[in-house]
Amino acid sequence: MTRIKRGVMTKKRHKKLLKQTKGFWGQRKNIFKRAKETLLRAMAFAFKGRKMRKRDMRSLFIMRIKAAAETNNTKYNILIHNLKNANVEINRKMLSQIAVYDPQVFSQIVEFVNH
Repeated sequence: MTRIKRGVMTKKRHKKLLKQTKGFWGQRKNIFKRAKETLLRAMAFAFKGRKMRKRDMRSLFIMRIKAAAETNNTKYNILIHNLKNANVEINRKMLSQIAVYDPQVFSQIVEFVNH
Protein backbone atom coordinates (compact mmCIF):
# COMPACT_ATOMS: atom_id res chain seq x y z
CA MET A 1 0.00 0.00 0.00
CA THR A 2 1.25 3.45 -0.82
CA ARG A 3 2.06 6.00 1.80
CA ILE A 4 -0.11 9.12 2.01
CA LYS A 5 1.35 12.32 3.37
CA ARG A 6 -1.28 14.65 4.77
CA GLY A 7 0.51 17.97 4.69
CA VAL A 8 -1.44 19.38 1.76
CA MET A 9 -4.88 18.92 3.35
CA THR A 10 -3.69 20.17 6.73
CA LYS A 11 -2.23 23.29 5.13
CA LYS A 12 -5.50 23.83 3.24
CA ARG A 13 -7.55 23.47 6.42
CA HIS A 14 -5.26 25.81 8.36
CA LYS A 15 -5.30 28.46 5.61
CA LYS A 16 -9.09 28.31 5.46
CA LEU A 17 -9.35 28.97 9.20
CA LEU A 18 -6.66 31.67 9.21
CA LYS A 19 -8.46 33.45 6.38
CA GLN A 20 -11.52 33.72 8.64
CA THR A 21 -9.47 35.33 11.43
CA LYS A 22 -8.47 38.31 9.30
CA GLY A 23 -8.58 41.46 11.40
CA PHE A 24 -7.93 39.75 14.72
CA TRP A 25 -5.13 41.08 16.91
CA GLY A 26 -1.67 39.55 17.44
CA GLN A 27 -1.29 35.77 17.44
CA ARG A 28 -5.04 35.41 17.15
CA LYS A 29 -4.79 35.97 13.41
CA ASN A 30 -1.69 34.01 12.38
CA ILE A 31 -1.03 31.19 14.86
CA PHE A 32 -3.38 28.30 14.09
CA LYS A 33 -3.99 27.15 17.67
CA ARG A 34 -4.75 30.67 18.97
CA ALA A 35 -6.77 31.50 15.86
CA LYS A 36 -8.94 28.40 16.24
CA GLU A 37 -9.69 29.15 19.91
CA THR A 38 -10.57 32.74 19.12
CA LEU A 39 -12.67 31.87 16.08
CA LEU A 40 -14.76 29.34 18.02
CA ARG A 41 -15.42 31.96 20.68
CA ALA A 42 -16.23 34.59 18.06
CA MET A 43 -18.68 32.27 16.34
CA ALA A 44 -20.40 31.56 19.68
CA PHE A 45 -20.78 35.30 20.30
CA ALA A 46 -22.05 35.81 16.75
CA PHE A 47 -24.73 33.15 17.28
CA LYS A 48 -25.73 34.68 20.60
CA GLY A 49 -25.72 38.15 19.04
CA ARG A 50 -28.17 37.12 16.33
CA LYS A 51 -30.59 35.95 19.03
CA MET A 52 -30.05 39.13 21.09
CA ARG A 53 -30.72 41.35 18.07
CA LYS A 54 -34.18 39.81 17.70
CA ARG A 55 -34.85 40.47 21.39
CA ASP A 56 -33.62 44.07 21.10
CA MET A 57 -35.75 44.72 18.03
CA ARG A 58 -38.87 43.40 19.76
CA SER A 59 -38.28 45.74 22.70
CA LEU A 60 -37.84 48.63 20.24
CA PHE A 61 -41.18 47.76 18.60
CA ILE A 62 -42.86 47.67 22.01
CA MET A 63 -41.42 51.08 22.95
CA ARG A 64 -42.67 52.60 19.70
CA ILE A 65 -46.16 51.13 20.14
CA LYS A 66 -46.24 52.29 23.77
CA ALA A 67 -45.34 55.86 22.77
CA ALA A 68 -47.97 55.90 20.02
CA ALA A 69 -50.59 54.39 22.33
CA GLU A 70 -49.97 57.09 24.93
CA THR A 71 -50.56 59.79 22.30
CA ASN A 72 -53.95 58.10 21.72
CA ASN A 73 -54.78 58.11 25.45
CA THR A 74 -54.40 54.38 26.05
CA LYS A 75 -51.83 52.08 27.58
CA TYR A 76 -49.72 49.53 25.74
CA ASN A 77 -50.97 46.52 27.68
CA ILE A 78 -54.61 47.53 27.26
CA LEU A 79 -54.09 48.07 23.52
CA ILE A 80 -52.50 44.63 23.06
CA HIS A 81 -55.26 43.00 25.15
CA ASN A 82 -57.96 44.70 23.08
CA LEU A 83 -56.24 43.66 19.83
CA LYS A 84 -56.31 40.02 20.97
CA ASN A 85 -59.96 40.25 22.04
CA ALA A 86 -60.91 41.82 18.69
CA ASN A 87 -59.06 39.01 16.83
CA VAL A 88 -56.79 41.52 15.10
CA GLU A 89 -53.73 39.49 14.12
CA ILE A 90 -51.06 42.09 13.53
CA ASN A 91 -47.58 41.58 14.91
CA ARG A 92 -45.65 44.15 16.91
CA LYS A 93 -43.25 44.92 14.07
CA MET A 94 -46.03 45.92 11.68
CA LEU A 95 -47.91 47.77 14.42
CA SER A 96 -44.79 49.82 15.24
CA GLN A 97 -44.23 50.59 11.55
CA ILE A 98 -47.81 51.85 11.29
CA ALA A 99 -47.35 53.89 14.48
CA VAL A 100 -44.21 55.58 13.12
CA TYR A 101 -45.09 56.09 9.46
CA ASP A 102 -48.89 56.44 9.51
CA PRO A 103 -50.18 57.76 12.86
CA GLN A 104 -53.72 58.36 11.49
CA VAL A 105 -54.13 54.66 10.65
CA PHE A 106 -52.75 53.75 14.08
CA SER A 107 -55.36 56.02 15.66
CA GLN A 108 -58.07 54.26 13.63
CA ILE A 109 -56.82 50.87 14.86
CA VAL A 110 -56.94 52.11 18.47
CA GLU A 111 -60.48 53.43 17.93
CA PHE A 112 -61.55 50.12 16.35
CA VAL A 113 -60.28 47.91 19.17
CA ASN A 114 -61.53 50.17 21.97
CA HIS A 115 -65.14 49.97 20.75
